[in-house]
Amino acid sequence: MTRNEIISVLGPVDEAVIADIALTGASLEELREAFAWIGADEALMNEGRAMPGARVARLIEILEPPEDEPEAPTE
Repeated sequence: MTRNEIISVLGPVDEAVIADIALTGASLEELREAFAWIGADEALMNEGRAMPGARVARLIEILEPPEDEPEAPTE
Protein backbone atom coordinates (compact mmCIF):
# COMPACT_ATOMS: atom_id res chain seq x y z
CA MET A 1 0.00 0.00 0.00
CA THR A 2 1.36 3.41 -0.89
CA ARG A 3 1.46 6.56 1.19
CA ASN A 4 -1.09 8.19 -1.14
CA GLU A 5 -3.48 5.22 -0.83
CA ILE A 6 -3.28 5.40 2.97
CA ILE A 7 -3.98 9.15 2.90
CA SER A 8 -6.87 8.58 0.47
CA VAL A 9 -8.63 6.50 3.15
CA LEU A 10 -7.57 8.29 6.34
CA GLY A 11 -6.92 11.84 5.24
CA PRO A 12 -3.85 13.64 6.56
CA VAL A 13 -2.07 11.51 9.17
CA ASP A 14 1.29 11.45 10.89
CA GLU A 15 4.17 9.94 8.91
CA ALA A 16 4.80 7.45 11.74
CA VAL A 17 1.23 6.16 11.40
CA ILE A 18 1.68 5.81 7.64
CA ALA A 19 4.89 3.83 8.21
CA ASP A 20 3.24 1.58 10.81
CA ILE A 21 0.34 0.87 8.46
CA ALA A 22 2.63 0.15 5.53
CA LEU A 23 4.67 -2.30 7.63
CA THR A 24 1.59 -4.43 8.33
CA GLY A 25 1.50 -5.65 4.74
CA ALA A 26 -2.24 -5.01 4.68
CA SER A 27 -4.12 -4.23 1.50
CA LEU A 28 -6.04 -1.05 0.77
CA GLU A 29 -9.27 -2.99 1.23
CA GLU A 30 -8.14 -4.17 4.67
CA LEU A 31 -7.37 -0.55 5.62
CA ARG A 32 -10.84 0.49 4.50
CA GLU A 33 -12.35 -2.32 6.56
CA ALA A 34 -10.35 -1.30 9.65
CA PHE A 35 -11.44 2.32 9.22
CA ALA A 36 -15.08 1.18 8.97
CA TRP A 37 -14.75 -0.89 12.16
CA ILE A 38 -13.38 2.10 14.07
CA GLY A 39 -16.29 4.28 13.02
CA ALA A 40 -19.11 1.79 13.49
CA ASP A 41 -18.03 -1.40 15.24
CA GLU A 42 -21.37 -1.95 16.97
CA ALA A 43 -23.31 -1.43 13.74
CA LEU A 44 -21.08 -3.87 11.86
CA MET A 45 -21.52 -6.52 14.56
CA ASN A 46 -25.28 -6.00 14.49
CA GLU A 47 -25.18 -6.64 10.73
CA GLY A 48 -23.63 -10.01 11.46
CA ARG A 49 -20.24 -9.12 9.97
CA ALA A 50 -17.41 -11.43 10.89
CA MET A 51 -14.90 -10.10 13.37
CA PRO A 52 -11.85 -8.51 11.76
CA GLY A 53 -8.95 -10.72 10.73
CA ALA A 54 -5.46 -10.39 12.18
CA ARG A 55 -4.20 -7.68 9.81
CA VAL A 56 -7.39 -5.65 10.09
CA ALA A 57 -7.25 -5.97 13.87
CA ARG A 58 -3.63 -4.71 13.83
CA LEU A 59 -4.69 -1.74 11.69
CA ILE A 60 -7.45 -0.96 14.18
CA GLU A 61 -4.87 -0.99 17.00
CA ILE A 62 -2.73 1.48 15.06
CA LEU A 63 -5.63 3.78 14.18
CA GLU A 64 -7.59 3.87 17.43
CA PRO A 65 -6.70 6.73 19.71
CA PRO A 66 -5.01 5.53 22.90
CA GLU A 67 -7.24 5.23 25.92
CA ASP A 68 -6.52 7.79 28.57
CA GLU A 69 -4.43 6.35 31.31
CA PRO A 70 -5.73 7.00 34.81
CA GLU A 71 -3.93 9.82 36.53
CA ALA A 72 -1.53 8.93 39.29
CA PRO A 73 -2.73 10.16 42.67
CA THR A 74 -0.99 13.28 43.87
CA GLU A 75 0.25 13.63 47.39
